[in-house]
Amino acid sequence: MSTFVLMAGGTGGHLFPAMALAQELRRRGHIIHLMTDHRVTGYGDRFPATQTHIVPSATPSVGDPARFVVAGFTILWGILVGWTKLLGIKADAVVGFGGYPVYPPFVAASLSGLPGVLHEQNAVMGRANRALARFARVLALSFERTAKAESYADKSLLVGNPVRDRVRAVADMPYPGIGDSLWLLVFGGSQGARAFAELVPPAIAELPPALRSRLRVTQQCRPEDLDRVAEVYRQAKVNVELSAFFDDLPERMAQSHLVISRAGASTIAELTAIGRPAILVPLPGAIDADQKNNALVVEAAGGGWVAEQATLSPHSLGTRLAQLFEEPQALQKAAAAAKSLGQPEAVTKLADIAEALAGRGKAT
Repeated sequence: MSTFVLMAGGTGGHLFPAMALAQELRRRGHIIHLMTDHRVTGYGDRFPATQTHIVPSATPSVGDPARFVVAGFTILWGILVGWTKLLGIKADAVVGFGGYPVYPPFVAASLSGLPGVLHEQNAVMGRANRALARFARVLALSFERTAKAESYADKSLLVGNPVRDRVRAVADMPYPGIGDSLWLLVFGGSQGARAFAELVPPAIAELPPALRSRLRVTQQCRPEDLDRVAEVYRQAKVNVELSAFFDDLPERMAQSHLVISRAGASTIAELTAIGRPAILVPLPGAIDADQKNNALVVEAAGGGWVAEQATLSPHSLGTRLAQLFEEPQALQKAAAAAKSLGQPEAVTKLADIAEALAGRGKAT
């Protein structure tokens, strides 16, 4: 039995693969601790860790000297806090999942002589991971070609992006047959929900009545948008289920014929593990365009279609939806292509690496 400390930024994109690894390592009889930031409150009660530790962190801002200095002191304080906590935990190895909240505890682990795995979820290596890579024994990648990770090829291993147990449980469900009902799932986090609330309902309202009558739409919306979106669907006479949050999203994904979503790393991992085609709308404005690069990998394989938010309109989206729903064979082909990219056993590979590293850590 070993003790592992998993480190992740406090958002779903970082926490979901960490959660998947925690589930797998606990099945193998290991002890798990989580180090993260205050944003974990939305997920922490579901994270399978013996204890969750909040470590001070900050995002450097080079454009503002005062904030840069404050961030520097916060990071130094976080390294000290992380080092103190690691001494008490007596960990055998650590695994970092990206985001600046990982920086202080991962550096503290390196200073303590603890071996570490750094996992990169996206097709472009994130800035925090680029800063931490020199401290890692192993860099675990999710994509065969990961931009900005080339200089770490000697320590890189292709693993995939771990998905939660709920995703793995439905990963073998076949693509649903297309009959009288067409199931469309729309989700994308808070920022995605806002854009999709403005784009998707009017797009669907433009579809021919015969097609609208077959649709079964499930859409995530911000609470403040629910009534307005519901009214658009009511006037269009579309069967819809709306909610600010769906805790059974993997199951809903598995029953869908088509998904409209952002292109975050966890979303891509779950879509491809289950094998469902998607219209992917990357989050605009990202410095490294990580979501766009994730989406382009899926599109290149034939598993989905990239739609830039800046050029997307209800009319263009409605036209694309009509084309896809009228060509069920295209949807089935895209589902198979998406499935070919899936790596549902990524968590097993990452757990094997973590266990091997823990053994090395005990020997040194």
